[in-house]
Amino acid sequence: MEKKKRMANYELLRLLAMVMVVVMHFLSRSESLPVLGEPLSFVRVWGALIEAFCLVAVNTYLLLSGYLGVKNSFKPGKAAALLCQIWFYALLIPLVLALLGIPVRASRLGIYGLVQYLFPIETEHYWFATSYFMLYLLTPMLNKAVKDMTRRQLGIVLAGLLILFSGIKSVSPVGFAFDRYGYDLPWFICVYLTGAYLGLYGKERASKRGWLLYAGSCLLGFGVNLAMWFLAGKWDSLSYYFTVPYHYNFFPCLAGAVGLLYGFSEISIKEGTAAKAVRKLGSLSFGVYLFHEHIDLRERWYGWLRERINPMGREGILFFLWELFFCTALLFAAGILIDWIRSRLFEMVKAMLGNTKLFRKLRELDECFGKAGK
Repeated sequence: MEKKKRMANYELLRLLAMVMVVVMHFLSRSESLPVLGEPLSFVRVWGALIEAFCLVAVNTYLLLSGYLGVKNSFKPGKAAALLCQIWFYALLIPLVLALLGIPVRASRLGIYGLVQYLFPIETEHYWFATSYFMLYLLTPMLNKAVKDMTRRQLGIVLAGLLILFSGIKSVSPVGFAFDRYGYDLPWFICVYLTGAYLGLYGKERASKRGWLLYAGSCLLGFGVNLAMWFLAGKWDSLSYYFTVPYHYNFFPCLAGAVGLLYGFSEISIKEGTAAKAVRKLGSLSFGVYLFHEHIDLRERWYGWLRERINPMGREGILFFLWELFFCTALLFAAGILIDWIRSRLFEMVKAMLGNTKLFRKLRELDECFGKAGK
């Protein structure tokens, strides 16, 4: 049976989301965001604006998973491949760094550092990968529940979850004990179910209001953040709410991701070289995250790159934009290249071991879940 092609417009959105993730990490590592008690420079205002438009990236990634995944069946082979991909980076990067004479986490933390390499999911070596992998394991139950409910039932459940995990905290001036700011599995489930609802019952052709929803939500988050910077300087009780617009479960952040998804649903990419390239790059995009957010690299890459592109440490908006462009482009290109090499290696291993008992069992499980999902 011919493998169903993924829609290129959504793969393009996946690529954009990963670029946004790299941009956000640059803004954090370069200290280009507003900080309470510190001067609000022109660069930090620009940083806050760019952050506001990129913050939807994680929710967009999850929305896509629900939007497309609710119509597909769970595949144990895909879960195994995802785990192997995570292991590839978790283990290979410290090995390469050690061979280059660069200190790694295991050399400082001993057995604990080694455990973080060997068990990246359990130790949250990558916080997103941990929650995302667990979410994927839950998709058979989530998809079954979604399909067994009526549209009204799913809408009521989803509304309740969003009020609990997003709505109330988005307007509360104080934090809640159970709130993890969207960096956890419960929020991932909420966003996945939102994407599933949109995939089943959303408009086939979203209106142009999707782009307005995206822009309006991002500008709202930006405005709230700057307003809280001024107000929290006068009232310390508002210090917590200054951080809320940076939370993934801040409701405008989710609304912006929905708008972006609807906006990209209008984009049409004709079949051909461009569509094939977008699909290929989209399949490699997760490697960009696993590469630059490795625990041995995440606190280092900005310093290494800045020494080469701005050795004098010059400041100002032009140097900020130059660093932003160069770091984002280089990290993204390097991540794509490394993951392309990884994918080819995995294909070679699959070709050599495809007829072994383990691979046959995975194919049987894929077929089993495929029949159950119909």
